[in-house]
Amino acid sequence: MQTEFNDWMTERQQGIEHALDEFLPDPKLAPARLHEAMRHAVLSGGKRIRPLLAYAAGEVFGATTQHVTVAACAVELVHAYSLVHDDLPCMDNDVLRRGKPTCHVAFGEATALLAGDSLQTLAFELLTHEGLAIPAVARLDMIRLLSQASGSRGMAGGQAIDLDSTGKSIELPELEMMHILKTGALIKASIQLGALCGKAPYPAATEALNRYAHAVGLAFQVIDDILDATTSTQDLGKTAGKDAAQNKSTYVTLLGIRHARELADDLHKQALAAIAPLPASQHLADLADLIMDRKS
Repeated sequence: MQTEFNDWMTERQQGIEHALDEFLPDPKLAPARLHEAMRHAVLSGGKRIRPLLAYAAGEVFGATTQHVTVAACAVELVHAYSLVHDDLPCMDNDVLRRGKPTCHVAFGEATALLAGDSLQTLAFELLTHEGLAIPAVARLDMIRLLSQASGSRGMAGGQAIDLDSTGKSIELPELEMMHILKTGALIKASIQLGALCGKAPYPAATEALNRYAHAVGLAFQVIDDILDATTSTQDLGKTAGKDAAQNKSTYVTLLGIRHARELADDLHKQALAAIAPLPASQHLADLADLIMDRKS
């Protein structure tokens, strides 16, 4: 089964890389520097967890790979834009992302800001793409879900809470709410968009996917906090120990590494239990395992 999953994952990752390369503007086109910055931000590596979740959710509802690819690219472009903006000096002020200079280090702050803006708008343009041959009502649902996941009650709101919490001690419920918004909202949207590419999800399946998304989204962040505290910058591909240096509350600072790992294990079990009744959900289960076992 592991070999089958690895083959499936590699094939989907290669497909999403090719599609992103096709959808991003040609770097030779004016404004060339902006287009180079956009491609630097998107095509600089990454595990493509969110697109993989979209593909796996689509399988539950019989979605074609072609349709999911367009929606998955839209989600990944929003994720890439968020990383560009999060790394800016006015936000987390980071200089390394996926083992390479962050966008503002490579291209300057102004160009990085515009690159993030352009990636965000391109994401929503893709949801009108002819390759996404699904009903208009489903497209509108996708636009609504991705907008909500990206905005003040989603990813941007979570980042605002994170910035406001820097240097302060916050309690576990506040930390969880921050990460439900900052990390979990886009992970949930990835799953929802993938599902909408297939047959209309029925209420029980939608609820199961939402429970799965909630659990894997939080597990992803718990593991991220553990890795930040225990992994080197070289292995992590971004600056390690940054949370501690900025005096941020994390699952590790509030619970300790052992209890944080126990929480992640419990969330993993919740995710698997949520999708157990669903057909064709093995790859969702495999991705929950992957999130738990990742090293960067």
